[in-house]
Amino acid sequence: MTFRLLSVHAHPDDESSKGAATLARYAAEGVDVLVATCTGGERGDILNPAVDTPENRAGLPAIRRREMAAAAEILGIRQRFLGLVDSGLPGEGEPLPDGCFAAIPLSAAAAPLVALIREFRPHVVITYDETGGYPHPDHIRTHEVTLEAFTAAADSTRYPGTGAPWRPAKLYYQATLSRAWFQALHDATLAAGLESAMTDVLAELPLEPALPVTTRIRCESHFATRDRALLAHATQVDPAHPFFAHSREIEREAWPYEDYHLAHPTPGPNLETDLFTGVTP
Repeated sequence: MTFRLLSVHAHPDDESSKGAATLARYAAEGVDVLVATCTGGERGDILNPAVDTPENRAGLPAIRRREMAAAAEILGIRQRFLGLVDSGLPGEGEPLPDGCFAAIPLSAAAAPLVALIREFRPHVVITYDETGGYPHPDHIRTHEVTLEAFTAAADSTRYPGTGAPWRPAKLYYQATLSRAWFQALHDATLAAGLESAMTDVLAELPLEPALPVTTRIRCESHFATRDRALLAHATQVDPAHPFFAHSREIEREAWPYEDYHLAHPTPGPNLETDLFTGVTP
């Protein structure tokens, strides 16, 4: 029997910037990997000046779907849009748009994911922690929705009409792109006698401890795939971003894995090296 892995994200491109090498590794090993994308990224901006044109801004929703399809093919995974509406990033004091993902009731926002979990029957689910990774309303809501669906999908009395109950074995939170990761790459780059592009990034990152790492997945042989998938989101990713400036050879030596926090069940005392540790297919 094949293991099944579900990774839940807020927008197209999130799957390629957070844990993509892990997804590519497991897909290459024969795991059935599915990404659930809660929204279509309809209210996103164009972050790559090279493609910031009036035509692309007008057609952004369709473009982001094409970019997502290209990234999924590169990673070797399947992907499903859940059909919820991007909330955008309102300014301080501004209300959320009516009917958006972060504004509708939790039960309405979670129902499509409950149905998907009952259909796909994943053994392992990955999403964001309660901070969302950063304070975007859709990322925070993605955490809330995944937590709701992870529990509710196993209860036959909840969300009737969305399929037979299924209980995933494990729930993980992303712990990638941590300050420790940026610091390790910065230090290794300087030690190699090279100029680091991470200085400005580190200056902006909080000093607080990151989410405790319970699980480290070796995936350095898939970093190139991760990069290609990320660049497939051409409207969202500027190739001149500091993320692409560091040596991949140095990265493979300094930090050859992606990190996760086991949220359910309670982590054991030992660091895991496989998301499916303890899972019976």
